[in-house]
This record gives sequence, structure tokens and C-alpha cells, in this order.
Amino acid sequence: MKILLLLTGKTNHPLFGEIEEEYRKRLKHYIQLDQTVIPELKNTKNLTKEEQKDKEGELILKQLDPNDEIILLDEKGKTFSSVQFANEIDKRMQSSVKRLVFVVGGPYGFSEAVYKRANSLFSLSAMTFSHQMVRMIFLEQLYRAMTILRGEPYHHE
Repeated sequence: MKILLLLTGKTNHPLFGEIEEEYRKRLKHYIQLDQTVIPELKNTKNLTKEEQKDKEGELILKQLDPNDEIILLDEKGKTFSSVQFANEIDKRMQSSVKRLVFVVGGPYGFSEAVYKRANSLFSLSAMTFSHQMVRMIFLEQLYRAMTILRGEPYHHE
């Protein structure tokens, strides 16, 4: 199974980028992880929040294949402990899913069309984080999940 992290907007802070890269390197030992960055919209001052979400949604949907399993990282999603998250990943790895796509939206969330296309919504926290922090936190949790599944000593309970 391949995992795609589909992101809206780039990482501007160099320290966040370094941490992301560190976890992407670590994850290479466990899974095939691809990443696609959808550029932030330009000239959004004349667009409503809904119009921005719709335009971002169109760009997100263009990146998806019909057979992808789509999980939106969304504050309204289901929360998991790290072990529960690892088990969710394991279930999908054992299924016939060829590509699992985790999507990080823009500043206003997702369009209705993206919500309709999604298979699941996962929340990293009840709190809201910047999209740059979400990437870092998600990559760390994905790495933690892989070590939990392999019985490696990274995660402590």
C-alpha cells in the first residue's frame, strides 16, 4: 500500500521543514510515502471563504484516483490514541486499499465536494493547528504508528 500526504500550501518555516524531512526519512524504512503540495491560492481578497474552499477543493479532487481511500485530517474527525491510530493504519494495510490519501486542507477547511469524496475524517486534536504544524505532527504520528506495529521501542506506554 502507498500512502499519499496531500497538502494545501507549503511549509514556510525552515525548522518545521527540517522536522518533516527527518520523519519522512525515518518512514522510508516502513512504507512508501509520497507527498503532493497544492499551492496556496493567489488573489483571495475578493473571494469568500466558501469560494476559497471550493477552489482548493477542485485542486484537491484533481489529485485523487477513483480507488483511493481518502482520509481528511479535520478537527471534526474521529480522535485516536497513538495505538488506536496504528491499528487503523494496520487495518488499511491489510485491506485491498492500494493508495491511502491523507489530506490537509487550507485555512478554512474543506469544500463540501471534498467532504463527500472522503472515506473518513481523522482529528489530530480538538485544537486547531496551522497546516505547517499538522504536517509535522501527522508525520511523527505516522512514524510512531509504524514503530508500534513493528513492536519497536519508540512508543512508551
